[in-house]
Amino acid sequence: MTMLSVEMQKQLETPCLVIDKRIAEKNIWGMQTIANRNNCCLRPHIKTHKMPLFAKMQIEAGAQGIACAKVSEAEIMADSGIMDIFIAYPMVGSFRIQRAVALARRVKRLILAIDSIEGARQLQMAAKAANVYLEVRIEVDTGAGRTGIRREKAVELAHTVESMTNLLLTGIYTFKGLIFGGRPTTDKVAAGKEESLLMKNVAEQLNEKGIQLKDISGGSSPTGKIAAETGVFTEIRPGTYLFNDYMLYKEKAANIQDIAVRMYATVVSTPCKEYAVIDGGTKAIPTDNLPDTAPFYYSGYGIVEGREDLRLSRMNEEHGMLVSDKGDTGLHVGEIISLIPIHVCTAINMQNQVYIFDGKALSVERVEARGMLV
Repeated sequence: MTMLSVEMQKQLETPCLVIDKRIAEKNIWGMQTIANRNNCCLRPHIKTHKMPLFAKMQIEAGAQGIACAKVSEAEIMADSGIMDIFIAYPMVGSFRIQRAVALARRVKRLILAIDSIEGARQLQMAAKAANVYLEVRIEVDTGAGRTGIRREKAVELAHTVESMTNLLLTGIYTFKGLIFGGRPTTDKVAAGKEESLLMKNVAEQLNEKGIQLKDISGGSSPTGKIAAETGVFTEIRPGTYLFNDYMLYKEKAANIQDIAVRMYATVVSTPCKEYAVIDGGTKAIPTDNLPDTAPFYYSGYGIVEGREDLRLSRMNEEHGMLVSDKGDTGLHVGEIISLIPIHVCTAINMQNQVYIFDGKALSVERVEARGMLV
């Protein structure tokens, strides 16, 4: 993404995010081409952008539907007219289930997730009481160590779900990311191939027990291409690929020129030559990837463009402190800087709105699903 001209920067209210729509469109078509070439459906995860604008762009390019993390996100997307939604998160809690049941009546296809017998029973009771049938997928843990049933217990759970009158088991899914052999890795090819092998083994076990699956879903932004090429998955669910970020660049899953988002911030104070303060702190810039930490040893909380010597090394709520490897930052009050987000998904969720750059002009787009956590 080319840095905005000085005149365009004057239009910004910082701290803010600017999205280059042209790069986003290129990324959308790139992943869709990979899916099409491998006869695999693409169901992008909207956790990255949280905006109906980009979800519709993905569907218009050929995506089968979308994936969400929470029912509140799915409701926002349904309100915009998106009718094929997978909520890839355990549907536990009566408040959440009741909203999902209501949503199922509004859309053409809603897929829900389970990873436990207890969760399946709650869904069954609600579906039966509402006289609806709910499509479900079982989440399988393939190494990420978060939600997902252990692989050796998948058959037992699948049999239990199949015996429930109002649940329709159509598939299994996983999220693995860059994990290989149970440990973090920088080898996206090895991680993607292992993910495919593990899910193939689970699918074969289910098939041997007479449980037929329509869908096997997986693949993240770093592993999506590899997962699709194995032929195991009927569907991949990458999210970050749409915008890309510095994390994907370090994972060798994107080039710098493929990153569609920049954070712009204004220098508001220069108390001394050793550091300068920008108007973005922890309420604007993600802190979920710590500097100088394995495996990628990021130089700061954001990567300053055009000044490799600058480090965003310290932040509190409303202040970001920049230091220089040279000792003198050389920054001046009122100066605007551009940073590459390390993790774009959390960066987007911290903004009520973003700027969209189409190559000629800036426009404002609300992040409609921002803060939708239920």
